[in-house]
Amino acid sequence: MSSIRFDAVNKTFGGGQVKALDDIDLAIADKEFMAIVGPSGCGKTTCLRLAAGFEFPSSGRVLVGNSEVKEPGPDRAVVFQQFALFPWKTVAENIELGLRNKNVPRAERRARVAEAVGMIGLKGYEEAYPHQLSGGMQQRVAIARAYVLDPQVLLMDEPFGALDAQTRVVMQEELVRLARRNPRTVLFITHGVEEAVYLADRVAVMTRRPGRIKEIIDVKSVREAEGWEKLSRIEDVMDLESFVHLRTHIWKSLREEKSGAEH
Repeated sequence: MSSIRFDAVNKTFGGGQVKALDDIDLAIADKEFMAIVGPSGCGKTTCLRLAAGFEFPSSGRVLVGNSEVKEPGPDRAVVFQQFALFPWKTVAENIELGLRNKNVPRAERRARVAEAVGMIGLKGYEEAYPHQLSGGMQQRVAIARAYVLDPQVLLMDEPFGALDAQTRVVMQEELVRLARRNPRTVLFITHGVEEAVYLADRVAVMTRRPGRIKEIIDVKSVREAEGWEKLSRIEDVMDLESFVHLRTHIWKSLREEKSGAEH
């Protein structure tokens, strides 16, 4: 099982002077895609870093499966906004790096890298270097590097935030395809409300700092009832009344937080 659970999690910084998270309770089911949205500085990325084992709660617990998170582990892979590829390594070498670190035999490494390259649509670019790729292609490599490790959990911190609008749409559609073909438990941090509604099974809305879970929106039941999966293009989904309703509801919830911070 690769569920994620935040159990009464509080997080402070600066010797307790700054409270980032306030009593976070959040359960993400095995193979569920959960997106978190909220105002800037509300603690979204802190939640992800706690799940990754890069930070630790000031109180409360974060669990993956039945184990409390004490450190980073091979069961979790992180994809950042910045592609973080090694510029002196080829596409294949970047994807292969984690497998090398795990001492996976060479023949198996090659087979798994070839599968990952095909999965992200970069066949023929195995020997290319990052500077020879577009931003979208580089992020595909970063995602493949995460998938090739066969993690139980994918932690994605605004992975498409640095891309132009058109490339971001392509990558969103690609991620939906990958999630259906090879499902993982996903915690996805984003500022984009439309992106969250399009990608996620559920969307957690956070309050302004100190961050709390304000509400959780069930997208999956609406998506299944309305047949979003039958539509191949993101723009067709975004035109649906059901999509517009969910997007508007979340925008209003976030606007309340912004308005509250200004008064």
